[in-house]
Amino acid sequence: MILSTTFDIPEKKVKANLGLVRGNTIRARHIGRDIMAAFRHIIGGEITDYTKMMAEAREQALDRMTAEAESLGADAILGVRFSTSELMQGAAEFLVYGTAVKLTD
Repeated sequence: MILSTTFDIPEKKVKANLGLVRGNTIRARHIGRDIMAAFRHIIGGEITDYTKMMAEAREQALDRMTAEAESLGADAILGVRFSTSELMQGAAEFLVYGTAVKLTD
């Protein structure tokens, strides 16, 4: 599966637009991580627990979007975009979306 933030793939043409595909996950912070994050905020530096949590959320959302595109028979997802939104204090949605397409050989 080809994933691209652009709307074309060099030397390939879109032969069918299969529509919007998306994947999302909602993650909540953990009280233990919040305590460590508060400490890190005081002394400075990267909050690695949150970095890891966001990376895992991003991968899970990508996996879900890719599975949806594969179920449609897509070869690629074009115009891939990420979005996050806070649902409530301490919980956020991570969304990825794009256009599933069939490409020429």
